[in-house]
Amino acid sequence: MNIYIEIIGWCGALLILMAYFLVSQNKLNSNSRLYQYLNLLGAFGVGLNVFYQQAWPALVLQIAWFLIALRTLIPSEKDK
Repeated sequence: MNIYIEIIGWCGALLILMAYFLVSQNKLNSNSRLYQYLNLLGAFGVGLNVFYQQAWPALVLQIAWFLIALRTLIPSEKDK
């Protein structure tokens, strides 16, 4: 089980890094759905890994990262 959690964590980190790289190179807009999905899935992967390792400060960061991406992806009533 441990190796799967490691792989999921590494994939999550790569997704977050890919999102940052693409925005920095002007290949993606920070408001794009793809950028937000990369962050959402990346935060989930890293979050699962740090939860398993009981790294609580890093888990709080990943939860915040996940919720920010989720909030951006789900339009509010005023956005409709």
